[in-house]
Amino acid sequence: MGVMGLPTWLTREISKLWKRGVIELTVEWALLLENWKLILGGLLFQYVHGVGARIAHYLHHPGPLLHDVGFELLPELGKKNAHISESLFTFVFVSFVLWTFHPFVFYNKRFYTALLWLRVLICLVICQSLRMSSFMVTQLPGPNYHCHAGQPTATLPPPKSIKEVLLLNFPYGVIYGCGDLIFSSHMTFALTFFHAYLKYGTRQWIKFVAFLVMVALSLLIVASHKHYSVDIVVAWFTVYFVFFFVDRKFADAGIGERVPTSNGPPLLPMIARTGKDGRSKEEKLLNGIAENGSVEL
Repeated sequence: MGVMGLPTWLTREISKLWKRGVIELTVEWALLLENWKLILGGLLFQYVHGVGARIAHYLHHPGPLLHDVGFELLPELGKKNAHISESLFTFVFVSFVLWTFHPFVFYNKRFYTALLWLRVLICLVICQSLRMSSFMVTQLPGPNYHCHAGQPTATLPPPKSIKEVLLLNFPYGVIYGCGDLIFSSHMTFALTFFHAYLKYGTRQWIKFVAFLVMVALSLLIVASHKHYSVDIVVAWFTVYFVFFFVDRKFADAGIGERVPTSNGPPLLPMIARTGKDGRSKEEKLLNGIAENGSVEL
């Protein structure tokens, strides 16, 4: 029996998991300290994007729906089933966040979590800046049910102070927002996550399923009348080109293959250096094997 009456094999696995977590935390913390300003800026920009969407609601003028091929071809889900697309988006969001932290538990990483989120946030900031510049200059009549003419949530009274604009009225103001259409914010997040997994994920079948989920989410958003079809189409190619641009810039800056550097820890994705027995030093440590080949208990 091992420590605290636990089986020896379980004690060994717990020890390996603890060592793996400590190693990951040490490296990730160093990378976070190095890039915390950019990461924090990306997170704070989410609030700026929310303010932009709030302003778009003030500018919104409800009117007759524009002609849309997606509305004609897809069956309308209606108000009662509008939650389906939100549920699928929530699943995508939570799944991606959990996946980005899996290197702390499983030893099959191809990236560093801090640097991956740095790329994701930079991509989101660029896409959201393009999005705000689009819906600020042209306001389309919102297709969602609460944005139709005559609905109390279709327009907002002029703000009495800047405080009303900056507070966002979360979450009511986010759920019942109008006017921030081109292009879809939901698809911006989902497609950014999708392209990140395409680059750093290892399971081909998950990549295929993720593509199907992206297609399903796109169709559900249109069928729910939350966006026009053009909002979805523009999101697809905008996120693709922005992610490609950010990826190339990171590569040009040397943030690419994981190789030792003189200024700090190696960068992503991880290509471990192996010893004579074909196993990396980190892998040996995580499995309780010392440098000389003896087993650490």
